[in-house]
Amino acid sequence: MSDVLSDDEVETALPDDWSREGEEIVRTFEFDSYLEGIGFASGAGGLAEEAFHHPEMTIGWREVEVRLTTHDAGGITEKDLDLAARFDELAE
Repeated sequence: MSDVLSDDEVETALPDDWSREGEEIVRTFEFDSYLEGIGFASGAGGLAEEAFHHPEMTIGWREVEVRLTTHDAGGITEKDLDLAARFDELAE
């Protein structure tokens, strides 16, 4: 199990465009079309499965909201920050 990060550690390491909401980090990715968002969600799902770390994703029209937390640790861990950075790379 991963260790929960302190508030300061999360604040320092939180990637750009991500915010903290309680025990989750959250970002809404925006796209030019609905299908681009679907493609991103599919790719993000593959990365999540590879990392065996599964976010909550909400697909909307031209946007995908991603929420990351480490449930078994009870908060935000390095696993969340690492996967957030990978999602950012995917969206570029």
